[in-house]
Amino acid sequence: MTQPRLDVLAIGNAIVDVIADADDGFLAEQSLDKGSMRLIDEAEAERLYGLMGPGREASGGSAGNTAAGLAALGIRTGFIGQVADDQLGAIYRHDIQTLGVDFLVEPRRDVGATARCLILVTPDAQRTMNTFLGAAQKLDASAIDHAAVADAGILYLEGYLWDPEGPRHAMEAAIDAAKAAGRKVAFTLSDTFVVDRHRADFLRLMDEGRIDILFANAMELAAMTGEDDFDAGVAALAPKLPLLVVTHGDQGAVAVAGEERARVAAEPIERLVDTTGAGDLFAAGFLAGQARGLGLEQSLKLGAIAAAEVIQHYGARPEKDLKALAGGLL
Repeated sequence: MTQPRLDVLAIGNAIVDVIADADDGFLAEQSLDKGSMRLIDEAEAERLYGLMGPGREASGGSAGNTAAGLAALGIRTGFIGQVADDQLGAIYRHDIQTLGVDFLVEPRRDVGATARCLILVTPDAQRTMNTFLGAAQKLDASAIDHAAVADAGILYLEGYLWDPEGPRHAMEAAIDAAKAAGRKVAFTLSDTFVVDRHRADFLRLMDEGRIDILFANAMELAAMTGEDDFDAGVAALAPKLPLLVVTHGDQGAVAVAGEERARVAAEPIERLVDTTGAGDLFAAGFLAGQARGLGLEQSLKLGAIAAAEVIQHYGARPEKDLKALAGGLL
């Protein structure tokens, strides 16, 4: 097998995040469930944006955040996600490319507006996300460069994007291209609502051997397995996969590959500010370790380091030098 041009190629929603502070009273007034993610239409996005306090814009999206983290760790990374030919689309492409990520999809004028996520952060650092998917859900199979997929060591897929039919077909095509080239496929479950809607599909992918690395958090694990006990959930799901990685909040994370099992504690932090992107950056650190041929424990450690950095400031992209924080691990 030839050496890949890219270490990781990520596919996901290309979303511009708008982040603002809010209190519990505001969430209650807007009937918002704290810590949740809901999908909204363009009209609701405009309405809620008008009520939000001062915010800041940053390119986001789950897999896009992971791609940014990977690039910050010195990993050769590409990204596939659909943007519109509009101002936010230009901002998204510029931001991700300046980070060193190859952006592999052309903007389109026939897909509506570029997606945005309105993120309300309460004083307890919980984030409540209101997402208008816009152009992101118009990604279709024609946007998948099969040669680029075949030339990436790991294909990383965002569960959020499995929901609309067009992107789902696009990701299935990408999985086929990766498997035909003998590459690995990593998948993140993204959210419990994604699991609830597509559990049968995800189990099918596992049974067909089309997922090599699965990322989940404790709530997604419980939704996937029906097991409320964390260890029981890991025991139920791990045999279905070559490699299962599960984060458990401040209790750390676990990785299981066959008979091999590793666990690391969460990294100490000075102050919890915003949990947005914690799972995305954890995946970045872990995949960076795997791309560099590190073991499970070292890869988990890198994930914990990257996640700890991002939860100590607003936004889902790293602000400190992740390579320096990683020390001698990379």
